[in-house]
Parts: sequence; C-alpha cells; structure tokens
Amino acid sequence: MIIFAIVERALQTSWQLLNGASMWLIISFVFAGFLRTLLNPAKFQKMLGNKKVSSVVKSTLSGMFLPMCSCGVIPLGLSLYYSGAYLGPTLAFMTATPIINPAAVILSFGLLGPQIAVIYLVAGFVIPVIIGIVSNMFAGEEICLHGLEEASVEEEEAIAFETEEQSGIVENIKSSLQWGFTDLGLTVSKYVIPGMLFAGLVLSIVPQRFFQQYFGNPGMISIGGVAVASSLMYVCAVGHLPFVAALVASGAAPGTAITFLLAGTATNLPELISIYKLIGKRAVTMYSILVVFSSLVVGYLANLLLLPGFTPFINFDRSSRSIEMANRFIFNAPDIVKYISSLAVIYLFLCAALPKTKQFLEKIRITIKGV
Repeated sequence: MIIFAIVERALQTSWQLLNGASMWLIISFVFAGFLRTLLNPAKFQKMLGNKKVSSVVKSTLSGMFLPMCSCGVIPLGLSLYYSGAYLGPTLAFMTATPIINPAAVILSFGLLGPQIAVIYLVAGFVIPVIIGIVSNMFAGEEICLHGLEEASVEEEEAIAFETEEQSGIVENIKSSLQWGFTDLGLTVSKYVIPGMLFAGLVLSIVPQRFFQQYFGNPGMISIGGVAVASSLMYVCAVGHLPFVAALVASGAAPGTAITFLLAGTATNLPELISIYKLIGKRAVTMYSILVVFSSLVVGYLANLLLLPGFTPFINFDRSSRSIEMANRFIFNAPDIVKYISSLAVIYLFLCAALPKTKQFLEKIRITIKGV
C-alpha cells in the first residue's frame, strides 16, 4: 500500500510539474523551429559560433529578456547549439533565461527590496557570463555540434545560399514546424518526461513542504543546504518570489534567499538530463557545478560583506504596485491549454520511445521463448 501511495503521489506531482512547463515547451518548439529555418547560418556562426566573451555576453543578454522557465528554455538552447552556437553561449543563454526576466526583476524589487534585488540582478547576469566563458575554455569535442568550428568560408556561404533559396513562406512554416516538433520535440520530450517523473518521485519521497519548513526555520538554514535542496525542486523565479520574501521577513538571511533563487531556477532534473543526453556528460557537469558553486559564493558574499546586519523591510504599497506591474509580463494560461500542452508533450515522448519500447519487448519475448 505504501508503494502504491508513493507512486500515486509521484504521478500527481509529475503531472503538476509538467502542466507548469508544457505550454512553454510547445512555444519553444515552435520558436526554435523558426529560429533554425529562418536564421542565416553564416551570420549566426560569426555571432555565437566562437569563443569570444562578446558572444557569451550577447547570448546572456538575449536570454534575460525572455519570460521562460528552465524547462521551456531547453528547446531554445538546443536550437542555438544545433544552429552553430558554441557551448559557452548556449549554456549562458540557458542559465540567464530562467533566472532573470522582466517579471522576476520587477517582483524582486517590490517583494525583496532594492538591496537584495540589485545583487540578484547583477548575479543573474554575471553567473551566466562566467559559466559561458569557463565552458568555452574547458569544453572538449562538445564545444560545438559536429565540429562546426572547422567549417570553411565556402561551406558557410553555401549554407547561407541554400537558406536564401527556400521556396516560400508556406514551405518555411512547414519546415520550421516539422523540425521543431518531429526532430527537436521528439528528442527533448524523450528526456523531459523521464526527468519530470524522477522529479515527481523525489518530491513524493521528500515532499516540497519539507523544504519549505526547512527554509522557514532560520536556525536550520545553511546556504549549502539550500543550494543542494533547491536543485531538487522545480523553482520558478516569479512563482517563488513571494515565498522567498516571506522567508526573509521571518528571519532568513538575505544570502539564503539569493542562493535559493539562483540555484533553484537555473537547475532542474529535466534540464540537466537533457543537457547530459543531448550535449554530453562534461557539459552538464560543468553547468551544474558552476551554477551551484556560483550561487554559494554570491550567497556568502551577500551575508558577510554586502548586507551585514540586514534588516528586512516590507513596504506593502510598493509590493502591491510591483505585483500589479509584473502581472503585465506574466501569461497565465487557462488550465485547458496547460492540459492540452502536457498531452502533446506526452504524445511526443511516446512517439520517441515507442520504437525502442517495441524492440525491448521483442527481446524479452525472444528471451522467454528461448528459455
């Protein structure tokens, strides 16, 4: 009975997590498809297909203006990588997008105050840049896809010419949607769904309310524990800001709040599994270690040097104005849209997994028959 109860809770939690991310996944599939089809590969290679710091900064800034979660950013980041971006700009983009967006910035100023908000904003820019630079420095063959760094000028011009010769708007739309869903969508869904299931299982064995009780007890809180625990949770910067504000008001150190937001929003199991499977082990190792370590450093600096003797102060008028303004940047889809999007992602997963499932069952049948 206990096992069945855990499985039931795990499935319910996984479904809730998927509902929160599925719409953004579908939007990302569409956007990534158009990005790949319409983007001039030669110009894109010059912009992000190199180890320049400026390329990392460009990808970081572009990610900071997109209101997407860490699951929704997976297809977009992979689309950049498949289009010729180096590993550094790709990981910088995938780090910056879930941490910083217009709604999160406005809410952080209104709910956490200008001191914490400024540190959070600066860290949300600096950390992705550092991750991008370090990733470019220490990456191996995964620095870019299929050795694109060795492409000649003639090859780039040929690709650009081929792109320009697309036969019309309708054909471009079909090609974009086909690649976004049948290629990228199938591949990403194959790893996102298992990641959601595993995250649901973890949160069922160790419920999210345990983390909330742990964070809500200032005497128990350690920044290291927050960094590890938040990486197991599905954290949305916008959705968790009121919770973080309540922690700070109840006595939690400001560095704890910053570490929770940075490490939690930039890491989750579906994202890490996707990076591991689609880019490589070294990429996900560098990404996860750099995110957690950078968040720890920022949290300790905030507590010891930047905000010593910090006194929380909540201005309810300012908070209400910030929430009202931030709501203009937040799209809260109806439940029916979330459910349809979730079913679409599950369908893509089944399409990707079914051939291997048939092969696996056939092997079992042959084995049993042989015995």
